[in-house]
Amino acid sequence: MTTRREWLRQQRKRKYGKYKGLFIALGIILGLAALAGLVFVFMRFGLPLIRERRQGDVTVSADVIAQNVSENTPTPTVSENIPEPEPEGFRLSAWKKEHTPVKGIYVTGPVAGSERMPGLIELLDKTELNAMVIDIKNDGGEITFKMPEDMQPAVMGNCVRYIRDIEALMAELKAHDIYTIARIVCFKDPMLAKAMPELALKDDKGKVITDSNDLAWVNPCSEDVWAYITDVALYCADLGFNEVQFDYVRFPVGKGTENAQYGVELTEENKHEYIKGFLSYAAERLHEKEVPVTADLFGTVIGNPTDVGKVGQDYVELASTVDALCPMIYPSHYGNGVFGLDIPDAQPYDTVTGALSLSARELSGLEEEECAVVRPWLQDFTATWVDGHISYGYEEVQSQIQAVYDAGYDEWILWNAKNNYSITIEDETAEDEESEEEEKEEE
Repeated sequence: MTTRREWLRQQRKRKYGKYKGLFIALGIILGLAALAGLVFVFMRFGLPLIRERRQGDVTVSADVIAQNVSENTPTPTVSENIPEPEPEGFRLSAWKKEHTPVKGIYVTGPVAGSERMPGLIELLDKTELNAMVIDIKNDGGEITFKMPEDMQPAVMGNCVRYIRDIEALMAELKAHDIYTIARIVCFKDPMLAKAMPELALKDDKGKVITDSNDLAWVNPCSEDVWAYITDVALYCADLGFNEVQFDYVRFPVGKGTENAQYGVELTEENKHEYIKGFLSYAAERLHEKEVPVTADLFGTVIGNPTDVGKVGQDYVELASTVDALCPMIYPSHYGNGVFGLDIPDAQPYDTVTGALSLSARELSGLEEEECAVVRPWLQDFTATWVDGHISYGYEEVQSQIQAVYDAGYDEWILWNAKNNYSITIEDETAEDEESEEEEKEEE
């Protein structure tokens, strides 16, 4: 007879016997999962560690073998495997803070390559002057020294060796701590117009557009022209020029220009886009060499939409395109009555003051860090063609310079086409002596 205890044991066996297979299957699954986890951990962490150790063993062996083969073979150091940092490139804000304010003179190619050059260098050594704007591509389209033979043929054909040894000249200027600026005339270029007629600017009858001196122009809208000019500028950067200055960076004006054929739809409203386009194109490439770009502008375009429409030089727009603006604010260039002056040429201080006040007003909307340096061209010549003109000499030049300083600017360049300047060593010496005497009197 079955007891109650035995009966209960039998019932438990029957009850759990139903799930025995399920428990076994569940155990197998858990076991396999645990095994898979171990394999994953080994592959993820263990195997790479073993490989590193093996590679280390091979490296050591290779080093030993290399040492046995040749003890003179240098072993690479960690520093040799680290790439040098990329240059930051040109930054306007940094350049504005770091560069020496320019107080310069213009020098032609023939003078730069002549016996007069030592005298001009001495002038800079002994006066406040510190910079030279040297003709590299002049008003006649001539490149003033021999360019490398690998330059494009049009460049080579336009070289005239006024400067016999450009590298020696650059070395001498650097030795005297002179800031060097390469002046490159842009779109007035009879040499290029002749060498490559397809780039010449022509009227609707196929006649080449020329200025009052019968000098031909090339097309300011042509990217081939842009490339030609920029190639010359880039070589100047390679020579060590501190700066590249573009002149005649505008559309031509005068007789026949109204019929000029530019190959694009051009109006007075969009001319400025092509001038900005060229300067942006050139600046991008020169900035790669950390060379600043400056542009010469008519002083009369400042605040004058009519002149902007004629020549395409938008003063405010270009102030955020190039690194320095060089407005030609020669008193002789302003008509009677401008700035409220009867004859601006006869009042150099007031004329320069009026022009720079207008400049400051026009540029007031730009952020300081994004605005180009303003470096005006000043008049060091007598404009005999102006009715009521005065003779320009030391006092007239100094009055213009003082106007620049009084207007809050500290850079300027003097223009004299023959490079005969009113600032002389004797004048500077006399001024120094007067200052010393005044200081003694005050003591």
